[in-house]
Amino acid sequence: MKATQLLFVLILLSLFSLAQKSQPLVHGKIFGSKPDTTAMVNAFKLETFMDKKVRISTTIRGKVIKVTKRQGGWFDIDAGHGKIIAAHFKIYNITIPYDLKGRTIVAEGVAAKQFIADDGQHFAGDTVTGKKQHAVKTNPKQRLTFEVKGLLVE
Repeated sequence: MKATQLLFVLILLSLFSLAQKSQPLVHGKIFGSKPDTTAMVNAFKLETFMDKKVRISTTIRGKVIKVTKRQGGWFDIDAGHGKIIAAHFKIYNITIPYDLKGRTIVAEGVAAKQFIADDGQHFAGDTVTGKKQHAVKTNPKQRLTFEVKGLLVE
């Protein structure tokens, strides 16, 4: 009798633990540290907000297009006009769910423009000067990267 009661309790506990793992993503869930929302910029205005700066620490608000990799928190944010901001967490041990796709988030971190050595500076020391020897292939839709310190799900 006691063995069947004990078995029943163990089955109930295992069902509760399985149910907790499959809970939906809730509003206000924080990954990493809590972002500072005092000076927030919309993701589609980030490139114009940066102007000629290469790197800037800021908080952005945008919609997640897709989660590329759960471990390390790699995902893409919609920057408007068909542009994408490639984002990832600074700390690799953070795991984000795939349910983040389509959700609006607030993320604090460092935005950086993709550096392109257009004038051949990375080929310094070449003998032929004045000519562009190598074609620079860049994706105009993915010019910005964002290193996330903290993320809040709205």
